[in-house]
Amino acid sequence: MKLRDRLGVSERRQRQATRGMQLALVAFTAVGVLTWNVAVAVNAAAALAVTHLPAVLERDYSIPMDAGLTLWITTAVFLHVLGTLGVPGVTQKFYGPNPPIWWDHLTHFLSSTVVAAAGYATVRALDEHHDDVAFPPKFTFVFVVLFVMALGVLWEILEYAAWTLGDAVGATVLTIYGVDDVALDLVFNTVGAVVVGVWGTAYLGDVTDAVRANIEAAADE
Repeated sequence: MKLRDRLGVSERRQRQATRGMQLALVAFTAVGVLTWNVAVAVNAAAALAVTHLPAVLERDYSIPMDAGLTLWITTAVFLHVLGTLGVPGVTQKFYGPNPPIWWDHLTHFLSSTVVAAAGYATVRALDEHHDDVAFPPKFTFVFVVLFVMALGVLWEILEYAAWTLGDAVGATVLTIYGVDDVALDLVFNTVGAVVVGVWGTAYLGDVTDAVRANIEAAADE
């Protein structure tokens, strides 16, 4: 039984939640543009594009992206953008002077689970497609963790470069809080990877099968 079934959340409610966050991202983008807030505008527009990725994968590559997976991806990017904007009259910006650091860890954890899921589905599909290739479960687990850690390090480098460039031109898009924060980000990235490595088989079987089918179709061409 999947987590959404245990919680009793219907697919209709999940799709409504996803649509609500997408509409909010549209509003965030508009707010960013109208107020000349580059960080909000860029982050919201990029996040909105990511929320449409599941539909593209399902339409063009026949990868099943059910309501739960779509909500998972949408929630990860939505919370990141919400952190740049905050909730007017309710909270301060989650990314700014003296932010609640737990928010950054939460967004890194969720984002890392999405990245880990992509890595897990791909390596499992390759394992099942090639008869001469066999990836033991322990290898798959280690691969997923290392894959996420490597991309996490790359992201921190790109984040620092974007922060440096933005600071130079006076249009900061991302915020850096120091070495300690970077180290904790990588820790929470790893935790997300471990979660997917442990429960990936139960929740990503359909996605893995679809990725394998695409690999087989490409090999036959």
